[in-house]
Amino acid sequence: MMLSPRFLAVAVLMGATAFLLHARGDVDRVPPSRPLSELPETIGSRSAIDIAIEPRVLELLGGGTFLNRVYTLQGTGAAAGTSDRTPIGLFIGYFPTQRSGQSIHSPQNCLPGAGWVFESSGVTDLTDPTGKRYTVGEYLISNGGATQEVLYWYRVHGRSIASDYKAKAYTLADSIRYSRTDAALVRVITPIEPGEDRTEAHRRAVDFANRIVPLLPAYIPD
Repeated sequence: MMLSPRFLAVAVLMGATAFLLHARGDVDRVPPSRPLSELPETIGSRSAIDIAIEPRVLELLGGGTFLNRVYTLQGTGAAAGTSDRTPIGLFIGYFPTQRSGQSIHSPQNCLPGAGWVFESSGVTDLTDPTGKRYTVGEYLISNGGATQEVLYWYRVHGRSIASDYKAKAYTLADSIRYSRTDAALVRVITPIEPGEDRTEAHRRAVDFANRIVPLLPAYIPD
């Protein structure tokens, strides 16, 4: 089987990171942060339900802290449209250190293992209340007759990064410069309802992501 250049680049960066961290031999600096569990359970008009992560999945994810929630509309007001009633999933995995083989698993590896197929990929921009823009990955996935709109990105010391290998490169550089290997993956996912245009699901996901971006530095240190 021929390996893709992208896979090889990520593998080389991961190997280089592991080697340098092992050779350096000291302890990572981990800035203080609030627990992910304290992230607000109400975002806009939506409230959260925590979804337990199966033990076997936790074992696969490794030594991080994780938040897995579904946010749904509060109440059943008649003015709410279909898009407003459609749930939005939020997953955050934060790794205070990526030593000793602890590393973030890319959704492009995990989701296919759960039966999802990546139909398309690209990038899109988020904008926080100050006007700062963040580029994140945007994906369409399918599993049988179900389709979902996915946004995901890495947070590495104040940066929002769409690319797997760029996130690894920044982690490697910062491990040398700042003795930090902490990083996080943020994923927003929402179903595309039957008959719904993808652009509406995209709008729903982006609107939600824009709301959480300014909250993240308290839980994922810059």
